[in-house]
Amino acid sequence: MNYITASIAALGLSTTMVMAQDFELPKQLSWTAYGTGSAGYNQSVAIGAALQDAAGVNLRVLPGKNDISRTEPLRQGRVQFSATGVGGSYMAQEGVFDFGAENWGPQPIRVLMANNGGAINLSVGVAGDLGIETYADLKGKRVAYIVGAPALNVNTEAYLAYGGLTWDDVERVDFGGFGASWTGLIEGQVDAAFASTNSGKAYEAEAGPRGLFWPPIDPADTEGFARLQSVAPFFQINKAMVGATIDGTDGYQGAGYAYPVLTAMAATEADLVYNMTKAMVELFPKYDGNSPGIGGWSIDKQNMQWVVPYHEGAIRYYTEAGVWSDDAQAHNDALIARQAALAAAWEATVAADPEDFEAAWTQARRDALEAGGFTIVF
Repeated sequence: MNYITASIAALGLSTTMVMAQDFELPKQLSWTAYGTGSAGYNQSVAIGAALQDAAGVNLRVLPGKNDISRTEPLRQGRVQFSATGVGGSYMAQEGVFDFGAENWGPQPIRVLMANNGGAINLSVGVAGDLGIETYADLKGKRVAYIVGAPALNVNTEAYLAYGGLTWDDVERVDFGGFGASWTGLIEGQVDAAFASTNSGKAYEAEAGPRGLFWPPIDPADTEGFARLQSVAPFFQINKAMVGATIDGTDGYQGAGYAYPVLTAMAATEADLVYNMTKAMVELFPKYDGNSPGIGGWSIDKQNMQWVVPYHEGAIRYYTEAGVWSDDAQAHNDALIARQAALAAAWEATVAADPEDFEAAWTQARRDALEAGGFTIVF
């Protein structure tokens, strides 16, 4: 019994396979995703509906309030895939923030595909009743911090940096999850929170008593954007056309990155990943348009040289589809080597059992990246 089959059996799920449009999947699949009402959750549900209609596959979407709660079931094999963000992919790979805790460490995360549509931004939205026009105006205001969600918090920190601010310049308000932070904004407990522009919670805020405003990113402000990227290098300037307060307008000039990112563990069965990737591509016409911003899953919008390596099963599909290149393979090999260097550094740190584990791991991580000639971030 292989790893995935064992995981399905442990969940009491059927291992019967169904075939449709040339892909073969278990009749029951499980993903984790962001919390109910998030763009990631809504898109996962839309993809699940297409799987059900086309192939009779039941996709169970488990909402997770933070990166840890989305990644733990994936690590344990209780779900096959996770529709996550940079936290559950890039930061989990890097072993930083909450993933730097002694019971975690760098994870062998692999990508299947991602939403790279560019139709949305991932930004800090502010209550519309405050008169805020720029991110610098957040000084002294209440800003949401999500416990156990380093990606969301780093992203918020990056926008503060764009405005020349740090967490010390604002009033940090802690929440237990993404949804709670936006409920807090709507109900007046906080003034700013991070989200994708097409999040259901953002639409709720737009319709709420306080309204919603997305401060812009000025493409000409290269110094400000350099400050943003110094905190979160995966961001790119982008003009969103989809989202709360944005739909039907000329767009919102901000920034974004791939979200959601469909991930698996390196040990996940290659055939399962191959068929899941194939289903995502071949069923795209059936779920496209069924959730705001979902068009970014199109195969022609995939970035084959991202910051987290692709799974061998996904690479097999992309090779067959003629969209995988020698350059993409070389880039992927380098990312896997980076993960291996981080894993070896982690094992050595754990074996040394240092008194100050966090400080020891931070230094060991930086030393390993430097020794391997890899870019050091965080």
